[in-house]
Amino acid sequence: MELQQMRYVIAVAETKNFTRAAQRCLVVQSALSHQIARLEKELGAKLFERTSRRVELTPAGAAFLPAARQALEAAERARAEVSAAAGEIRGRLAIGAIPSVGAIDLLGTLRDFRTRHPRVQISLQIGMSGHLADDVRHGTLDIAFLGLPADTEPSGVAAVELGRGELVALVSPAHPLAGEREVEPGRLGEELFVDFPAGSAGRAQSDRAFTAAGVRREVAFEVVAVDYFVELIRQNLCIGLLPASIVAAYPDLRIVTLRNPPQRVEYVVWGPRKPGPAAGAYLSALGVAL
Repeated sequence: MELQQMRYVIAVAETKNFTRAAQRCLVVQSALSHQIARLEKELGAKLFERTSRRVELTPAGAAFLPAARQALEAAERARAEVSAAAGEIRGRLAIGAIPSVGAIDLLGTLRDFRTRHPRVQISLQIGMSGHLADDVRHGTLDIAFLGLPADTEPSGVAAVELGRGELVALVSPAHPLAGEREVEPGRLGEELFVDFPAGSAGRAQSDRAFTAAGVRREVAFEVVAVDYFVELIRQNLCIGLLPASIVAAYPDLRIVTLRNPPQRVEYVVWGPRKPGPAAGAYLSALGVAL
């Protein structure tokens, strides 16, 4: 059993097509098919059911796939560890982040890290805190930046707090509240809001604050990307709450603070086992002691 054969199996499983898998792996289809046939013979089981339209994993193939991925990840980490021992950080670094990271200059840290370690391949995934934490626990992500309500801490992962802050209301200059500096949450009960999806940590920060104030509000728009969040406010379709640490990036909008505002805490998290060389170097650059 060879690592290359495992790569071929993963490619076919993900593309559901031998031709596209061969193109991804930069080999001719006959060579890829031959190697998978050899592996199936060695294992004594078919890994794929082939039809005229698509390719599907057999039960044996579905059982083989997670182990194949783990083996490739272990091999990749072994190479990275050897390179690190020789003084060069290389390999892959998968980072996840909420759309509203404010405790650090995320893009600046990536720029500096890439300058110091040009052989590291970096992927950046934007998502909600709960999903990102799950991906870290499952090993899909190496590191993630989360934003959680002040009474909630990350679970099942190693975590370091990066910063705490308040949410503020952001409104269009044409909105009646644009001239206000501070308001009671009760005054916002009749407003339409944009917010992050229901069930997300970003949404919970606002929901809990309004619930505590006895205010029911209407969330007319649910978005994931901050750009759309802000654009809806800019069009005066709604108002929204965002961390005070990031709203300076939108000088054309107006900031209104709330009495007893929602609080949130930002964390950087990583898996329960020791980070690989690339993840360890990135965390070290953030000042995180491992």
